[in-house]
Amino acid sequence: MIEIVINSDYCKGCSICVAFCPRKVLQTSNHINSKGFMLPEVVNLDACTQCMLCEIVCPDLAIAVTGK
Repeated sequence: MIEIVINSDYCKGCSICVAFCPRKVLQTSNHINSKGFMLPEVVNLDACTQCMLCEIVCPDLAIAVTGK
């Protein structure tokens, strides 16, 4: 099972992960972290191919893709 974990303490809401996801697995949500940033959320996990682009491009190391 694939899991995408977003660390809300690290995320600054830049949405780079959302922009780079080729399968549109992520989108910007209305959830706000303690720093006031809007967090990304997983909306289509079934489409995830574990390409890891979201994890690779995150400048804050706030996202991790795990599982098989």
